[in-house]
Amino acid sequence: MRGPLTVLRGTSARFLPSDMPIGLTLLCGAIAATMVFPVSWLLIRARDVNQSRAVDLIVQQETLDILINSLLLMSAVTAFSIVLGVPLAYLTTRTNLPFRRFWTIVVALPLVIPSYIGAFTFVSAFGPRGEFQELLAPLGVEEIPEIYGLGGATLVITLYTYPYVYLTARSALLTLDTSLIEAARTLNHSRWEAIRRVTLPHIRSATAAGGLLVALYAVSDFGTPAIMRLPVFTRQIYVENKSFGQDYAALLALHLLAIVLVVLAIERRVRSDENLDGDTSNPAPPVDLGRWRWPALALPISVTGLALVVPVWILSLWVVRADSNTGRSELAFEWTYALNSVQVATAAAVLAAVAALPIAYFVTRHDSWLAELFERSTYIGFAVPGIVLAYALVYFGTDLAPAIYQTLPLLIFAYVVRFMSQAVGIIRSGTGQVDPTLVEAARTLGESSFGAFRRITFPLIRSSVVAGMALVFLTTMKELPVTLVLRPTGFETIVTQVWRAQKAVVYQYAAIPALLLIVISGFSMIILLSQDGQEGL
Repeated sequence: MRGPLTVLRGTSARFLPSDMPIGLTLLCGAIAATMVFPVSWLLIRARDVNQSRAVDLIVQQETLDILINSLLLMSAVTAFSIVLGVPLAYLTTRTNLPFRRFWTIVVALPLVIPSYIGAFTFVSAFGPRGEFQELLAPLGVEEIPEIYGLGGATLVITLYTYPYVYLTARSALLTLDTSLIEAARTLNHSRWEAIRRVTLPHIRSATAAGGLLVALYAVSDFGTPAIMRLPVFTRQIYVENKSFGQDYAALLALHLLAIVLVVLAIERRVRSDENLDGDTSNPAPPVDLGRWRWPALALPISVTGLALVVPVWILSLWVVRADSNTGRSELAFEWTYALNSVQVATAAAVLAAVAALPIAYFVTRHDSWLAELFERSTYIGFAVPGIVLAYALVYFGTDLAPAIYQTLPLLIFAYVVRFMSQAVGIIRSGTGQVDPTLVEAARTLGESSFGAFRRITFPLIRSSVVAGMALVFLTTMKELPVTLVLRPTGFETIVTQVWRAQKAVVYQYAAIPALLLIVISGFSMIILLSQDGQEGL
């Protein structure tokens, strides 16, 4: 009679390649299933909604307005981010723009500022009776254009997401074979025709990748539309759950998931699989802008001026005026909030790295459909909007596991699901640089698979693991909707303090936590830039 282990091995042999270890495969499968679980629970909850009621909720005018607003916001932000990101990448990469190296860094800096911080600093600056209006009052200007609504939300989110397009387009431009452009010029093509025929097709894939990140961010952003008073899916899901309209919130969440899937499908279709990398060993000299060299500075100056100077100006004013505010001691910042943020972010970072390690190792060592499935499963949490993920876990907690609802373990689990893909990406990159012959040599000397990983692979990828943990830590520190929805009662963090202050329209109390978030977020840019050539294996 065969034992259960023998049966398991016989069954797996029919579906898995012989070189796949059963234990690692099962472990990766369990991790992947755990990452998918929250979304599946949302589907179960939506299925329980009465069919006729579901139809009524879906076709009502409010739902249509929310859908239109969400699509307009996503489309406008993506389009404007491409309009800003691609020219800025070209100017800082291919031209003789003055102080080009300086602008290369500064243009990417808006990415370190959370968009919701940008939103309420813009409201304070350009809202009714805002700082900007007060500056213009002596000139007789009594009113400025409304900052709220679709226009304001589009402006703010664009300013803090265009760096996604800028960075990906810049990376592609750095690999452009300039001989192709020279060939186009020798065929009597003008500079603009050469750009259209050679440069733009080369960066199409990278621009689509950056545009995907922008679109996903725009459609899943919760804080900015809420501050700008724009009814979109994320804001309405939050409002409905707060008012016990969970059926409607579940259906709205499914709408939002459908939009995300469509965005992913469009990006996959647009993205080119062609390898357009050329010979960059002898880069061509920068394009001479001629008399447009100095006027071209208007673009980076105006964009970064809005994205960076406005928040710094407003936050500085709040810090200066903080001592004059009295009567709202319940909103005063306490360093316990920062400690709480650091504790949960550290726990999430460690757990995310531990869970990412086997996935990254499996994907690197086994090129198969199963490996691709495991890896893609880890990206679901990042693709799904944070507010949707949070309420999927709310439904699970209230229905089946009330003991863990609004507890730190559930909050940390949500962070891991949301950001583990970041750790997987970095650790996979490091693991891919490890010479497999070193592992094979250890195995021939009698080491087990785990022993070879512990003694050979892990020491070589340690810096990648640390970098992955750091990135998860930093993004967790900034996460707003998951923290607001799933935190235990009375558990305050930096982001909840910022949110409480803006909800009470007492922005001065948000100055210190907002500045802390910006400083912490700044380290994420350092980590991203320091990854180039880090392993060197």
